[in-house]
Amino acid sequence: MDFDDTWYPATHPSGAVLPAVLALAEVLPQQSKPSGMDLLLAFNVGIEVQGRLMRFSREASNIPKRFHPPAVVGTMGSAAATSKLLHMGSAQYREVLAIAASYSGAPMANAATQTKPLHIGNAARRGLEASYLALLGLEGNKNILDMKSGFGAFYTDYTPDMLLGLDSYRWVLEDQDVAIKRFPAHLGMHWVADAATALRMKLLEENLPVVKIKKVVLKVPDARYVKRPFPASEHEARHSFQFNTCTALVDGSISEESFSDLNLHRQEIRDLLEKVLIENPHDNHSNFDTMYCEVGVEMHTGETITERCNTFYGHWREPLSQYDLLKKFKANASTVLSMEAVQGIIDTVANLEKVTDCAVLSSYLQVKEKTN
Repeated sequence: MDFDDTWYPATHPSGAVLPAVLALAEVLPQQSKPSGMDLLLAFNVGIEVQGRLMRFSREASNIPKRFHPPAVVGTMGSAAATSKLLHMGSAQYREVLAIAASYSGAPMANAATQTKPLHIGNAARRGLEASYLALLGLEGNKNILDMKSGFGAFYTDYTPDMLLGLDSYRWVLEDQDVAIKRFPAHLGMHWVADAATALRMKLLEENLPVVKIKKVVLKVPDARYVKRPFPASEHEARHSFQFNTCTALVDGSISEESFSDLNLHRQEIRDLLEKVLIENPHDNHSNFDTMYCEVGVEMHTGETITERCNTFYGHWREPLSQYDLLKKFKANASTVLSMEAVQGIIDTVANLEKVTDCAVLSSYLQVKEKTN
């Protein structure tokens, strides 16, 4: 659905790590069952490794062009997290990351297709597999993180450096939070959605109907895989500046239903798409920390209205409230779990560091017949 968290530099950090550590925790023998704190530590190690690897490259800071980041650093994160949960030593840990590096990588050409979600699923699976292969004695190049022909193959300017000692070490998440999406689409769509929604409010205040729009101008970064003037599928629509702008202008909001076949082929959306022009200002970089979106419309009656979004609601600079975060989780989880299980997960996560056996989470995650 493209509904998971997004980080900076650009990747989806949690999706490759959390399923792997939950699955591993569930199958470990009773005498080795991890606590909630064990799970939290392993999860954070998996996130940390992704963040540190990306910070060795300036290229990684921008919206990707060659490799899909979750398939690169996500695999390494899954491997790091699961090997931590398995209490491996430093020698085995190096083998795990070497093996995981050979599992990493997927092309950006499969973004906006059904295969894109496979990237992050494979990252979780292959990272866990790398940990088990290392346990079985498989070895790799112990210097793979230091080599241009190693992990450097994924980033043209990859320059690894020594990390600080533990006495002065800070977790990446302490300084860089994630963005949480309000609707299931590429993160860049949230800028155009907020700008277009604000512009629609102005149209309503001026009694200017959307059907009287003569031209729509979008000022967005030059990120080609999210410029799709006439998306032909829900996956393309989730990666289309044009479609999300037009949907927000017509409906005043964007939701999961916005990407259904019915909405995708609505005539009023298709008509408005014909009027969209895209501009790429030189100061608007393909970077989730600095990009902006400006939506301007020219009416047949001559009026022009413009709205700009520098930071959308849900971005790390303007994070979702706890209420809205829980609302999103409940809406998603309740489609497959009972409300009792949903509330059980919320309560467990809120006190996870006090949980003695994190397998309680797995018990809530079992899909059962819902009761209301």
